[in-house]
Amino acid sequence: MTRILIVEDEPDIASVLQDYLRHQGYDTEHIADGQLALARIQAAPPDLTLLDVMLPRLDGLAVLRGARARSDAPVIMLTARTEEVDRLIGLELGADDYICKPFSPREVVARVRAVLRRTAQAAVSNTPPCALTLDEEQWSASLHGEPLNLTRREFRLLQALARHPGRIFSRGQLLELAYEPVDDVTERAVDSHVKNLRRKLAALSPTHDWIRSVYGIGFSLETPDT
Repeated sequence: MTRILIVEDEPDIASVLQDYLRHQGYDTEHIADGQLALARIQAAPPDLTLLDVMLPRLDGLAVLRGARARSDAPVIMLTARTEEVDRLIGLELGADDYICKPFSPREVVARVRAVLRRTAQAAVSNTPPCALTLDEEQWSASLHGEPLNLTRREFRLLQALARHPGRIFSRGQLLELAYEPVDDVTERAVDSHVKNLRRKLAALSPTHDWIRSVYGIGFSLETPDT
């Protein structure tokens, strides 16, 4: 059964959402505290999280940032703050959708279905093609059957990009996804590792630019069929 975590500090809203989602066959859990919610997501990521922005102890954007460091599971933000900058920040941090209060519970259910459907389709279509293969147990990667001879940091960076081909990741997102918190690295180090990755990929596939730079934003992995 699909598990949905509702992180909302207004009990009436949380109760209505739980009723509607359970009626549609979803398994729901409610947490009203941001810090507790982040610990829950990191320990056992749900299939989807409905995440309020204004929460006690830890706000929703901080929860989203921490969640994205460990999980790609979809997140839909819920908020009464309608300023464009808040929506953009949430989306840049990796939110899959954004719903402003007041909202219809039926709309939330429809958005949940749409995001879960899109995520399921992406899991199939965004699997790295056979030309590029990653072995997570051996920390190794190959292109057209030839080893890429990556360092561990280069492998983690390629792994993060390959999970969502075509998606643009900011340098900050890649720092969270591809490096351990204890790693003493900066956004400039991401540029250096991307340069090394490009060089190694180009040596085996000179006719295709595998990693695309988007000026002022970040990088994306471009497979031949992206």
